[in-house]
Amino acid sequence: MAEGTSGKLVMYSQEFCPTCVKARRVMTEEGIEFDERLLDDREDWQDEVLLKTKQVTVPVFLHPDGRWEVGFRGERG
Repeated sequence: MAEGTSGKLVMYSQEFCPTCVKARRVMTEEGIEFDERLLDDREDWQDEVLLKTKQVTVPVFLHPDGRWEVGFRGERG
């Protein structure tokens, strides 16, 4: 298990990013449990995403197996 994930999917997002809003809604509707880390006011989480993915787009997912994924089902915000 990746550090800090509690065995759950972690979504790094921004509050008003349209793709993040969609991901939040779809995953909730599908019963997918996830923790959300809003990057809006958290420079440390922004730095973590940039360091791990070399991307400045959201959403970004950290899977319980430690795998990082950029975008939601082919879409990026």
